[in-house]
Amino acid sequence: MNFPGMPGGAAPGGAGAAPGGFDPNDPNIKMMQKAMESCFAKTVMSGGAGFALGGVFGMFMASMAYDTPYHSPTTPGTGPGANPAAAGIPGYKPVDLSSMPLKEQLKHGFKDMGQRSYSTAKNFAKVGALFSGIECGIEGLRAKNDLGNGVAAGCLTGAILAKNGGPQAAAVGCAGFAAFSAAIDAWMRMPSEEE
Repeated sequence: MNFPGMPGGAAPGGAGAAPGGFDPNDPNIKMMQKAMESCFAKTVMSGGAGFALGGVFGMFMASMAYDTPYHSPTTPGTGPGANPAAAGIPGYKPVDLSSMPLKEQLKHGFKDMGQRSYSTAKNFAKVGALFSGIECGIEGLRAKNDLGNGVAAGCLTGAILAKNGGPQAAAVGCAGFAAFSAAIDAWMRMPSEEE
């Protein structure tokens, strides 16, 4: 359905218009399609989507983390929010989060959720951008769009992410990411039941 002011005018279908009402030969449409097909744009979009998804996932996981208590400002140790000077003081008793006023509890809770959410978002963005950029590069080199691109990109991504753990960790990361990528890619390429 076309509306006045949209490409193709108010006439149904419009001359030369695609089903959505946009002319595929329009230079603006061609420019947008070309930008969306570039490896740089795909990498940036995947990184941005990974950051957003990772932020939501991290916030959810932080809100469900009962196993690690929030750190109060007077908790001894070296972690975030810890007071290293309080460690080793005779007679020192750490402040329990539940004994703090509600406003302080919320402050510490939201701060911890924000830190965890941001950390997860950065990790998801890194994985998404790395995988997408490598897959796009491999697809451009091979001039094919098949299962092999995703498997190779998964292997390289897993190996790069695990490189600090040594060659054995890189090999395991390669195998794990390649297997996961192959499974997801095979599932995405399955013919739908509607066809």
